[in-house]
Amino acid sequence: MRAWTAADIPELPGRGPQLRLYDSADRQVRPTVPGPTATMYVCGITPYDATHLGHAATYLTFDLVYRMWRDNGHRVHYVQNVTDVDDPLFERAERDRVDWRDLGARETQLFREDMAALRVLPPQDYVGATEAIPEVVEMIEKLLASGAAYLVDDPDHPDVYFRADADPVFGYESNYDRDTMLQLFAERGGDPQRPGKSDPLDALLWRVERPGEPSWPSPFGPGRPGWHIECAAIALSRIGFGFDVQGGGSDLIFPHHEFSAAHAECATGQRRFARHYVHAGMIGWDGHKMSKSRGNLVLVSTLRAAGVDPAAVRLGLLAGHYRSDRFWSNEVLAEAQARLQRWRTATALPAGPDSADVIARLRRYLADDLDTPRALAAVDGWVTDALEYGGRDEGAPTAVGAALDALLGVR
Repeated sequence: MRAWTAADIPELPGRGPQLRLYDSADRQVRPTVPGPTATMYVCGITPYDATHLGHAATYLTFDLVYRMWRDNGHRVHYVQNVTDVDDPLFERAERDRVDWRDLGARETQLFREDMAALRVLPPQDYVGATEAIPEVVEMIEKLLASGAAYLVDDPDHPDVYFRADADPVFGYESNYDRDTMLQLFAERGGDPQRPGKSDPLDALLWRVERPGEPSWPSPFGPGRPGWHIECAAIALSRIGFGFDVQGGGSDLIFPHHEFSAAHAECATGQRRFARHYVHAGMIGWDGHKMSKSRGNLVLVSTLRAAGVDPAAVRLGLLAGHYRSDRFWSNEVLAEAQARLQRWRTATALPAGPDSADVIARLRRYLADDLDTPRALAAVDGWVTDALEYGGRDEGAPTAVGAALDALLGVR
């Protein structure tokens, strides 16, 4: 599957400080320590509807990670999946009387357009679940052979399940207790009440064929992948075990990232699937988390169609810290639009205040767990000085503009 076209990014002189990120498993901010090539896997969309601002906020978060690593001199190998075979896709396709494959292709293309408009750097590997079936089947075979997986006791639908207790460190990524796990498992795509399972927490690996559903051949019968195994298999096959950052929204902490890690760890016999587990907060509208099920979505494509500059959308989302749950509003957008206009006016001046300090602070704040509120405030200070007091450095406006483009993705 193809990704979108990468934006051109300026190369800044010098190097920024080492990026530090909050790790959900360890519950602390720690340095990232990539080698010459930094590796990152971010969970992608299920393409049954358009990109909303909650999606955008997540992908902007990991776009900043990408940019900071790049500024530190690393190459970046970024992988993202598309869950292009799943129940919500089938349900929406049936409702709209369209082929599920056509619906998925259409919404994936809209997502590409939204990401390109927001100047989000694309992954090097953009992989649909339907493209990774052989890797999924191979991984399930390993889990069955080791006893970490089993066929559920159901003669009509002998689906394959993963034993949650097969991984001796299961739970380390989320740090949740069992009651919390069960609650979230039921709310987020799990099936704790499925008869025949060994444990209510056991997670689906392979759903055997049902009438009217797509399927692929496997040694355990025709069927399709479960959700968590998809990401584990794609990550292992593209960037390998022990990559630098596993990313997504905070609603993926459990069960998705917990089980993806457990699947990979049991299949390989290794520990610590990712060095950092990093999660972005939720975006709300009208007092609630933005979600398709609630219908309170603000779509990136709708804002673009209304003539809103994507750079303003980007600034509005970056105004809050990535880990915080926060609300979008007309006021947030208006403030972002005003800020964008001031920044553009200042960086177009013939001269301005010295740029070295503001660029250094921009790098330092972003390296400190992507502290965008402080980073934006630092730029605001330079902009105010430039507009109100001027300056004599003829290269400063261009230098600051290049830093905003390279580090924040705003120009």
